[in-house]
This record gives sequence, structure tokens and C-alpha cells, in this order.
Amino acid sequence: MRHGVRLAIDPGNARIGVAVSDPSGMLASPVETVPRGRGDVERIAVLVLEREAREVIVGYPASLSGKEGPAARSSREFAHSLARLLAPVPVRLVDERLTTVTAQEHLLSGASFGRKGAKGGRARRSVIDQAAATVLLQSALDQERSTGHPPGEIVRASQGDS
Repeated sequence: MRHGVRLAIDPGNARIGVAVSDPSGMLASPVETVPRGRGDVERIAVLVLEREAREVIVGYPASLSGKEGPAARSSREFAHSLARLLAPVPVRLVDERLTTVTAQEHLLSGASFGRKGAKGGRARRSVIDQAAATVLLQSALDQERSTGHPPGEIVRASQGDS
């Protein structure tokens, strides 16, 4: 297992969930939800610097058929933008199928979720976005630990340039 902090992002249309690992790469924790749009990539770059992340993992919503749909294309484009800004910090696309569903199920089963005022609306979606990024990152860490290889595909800074 490689040593060092990883930052994971779950990019959605309106919000980006962010999670971070401990330096040993054992445990993922939620960080924040970044509004999607102007300044989002720059905010993530700041988080990478603040957390001294060795790598950024971007959720890639692959379809069950294997074809790249609109959400997957959007994630790939976002990952390319990050790779250009963050180089030489590596950016990886990692399959995130069902992370939001899994995160929502975990949160809804938690007794404290409703009591913290995140039962509906914006606050709840923000928490779910962070939880989805945490599920994505924990899955990637577990995969690396079990296989001995970094998960997903590396995104080159030059990919996607016209």
C-alpha cells in the first residue's frame, strides 16, 4: 500500500463531494461539499495543497453496459481539468457506480442523521455528496490494499486538450 493522503471527489451537476484519507491510506473521511461551477477546480486545488494529497481520485459513473454516458463524459472532462491544474499530482478516474445510493442508504440507516437537521433539502444533499465521496475513496483504498495496485485509470494532463 502506498503511503500518503488521497483526496476523492464525487462530481455532480450541482455539487462536488470531497473526502480525504489518512496518510496511511486506511480510512476515508468526509471533508466538504464544493458548489459546482466557477472556482470549483481551484477550490479542489486548494484542498489538495492544504491536505498535502499525493493523489486525487475522481468518481467515474461508468454505465453497466460499459458505454460512456453524459455523466461519465462530464466526470472525465472534469478530471482532465483537474489534471492540468494539479500536475504533477496524479488524478485517477475510479468507477463509482452506486456510491451515492450506498452513501444514502448508510446515512438513512444512521440514527443521528435525522437529528442533525439534515433530513431534507440542501443540507441533506450536501451530506450525501460528501458521503458518496467517502464511499468512493474507501472503496479505492480497499481495492488498492487487496490488489497491491492503484485503482482506476490515470488521467494525463495533456488528455482532452484540443
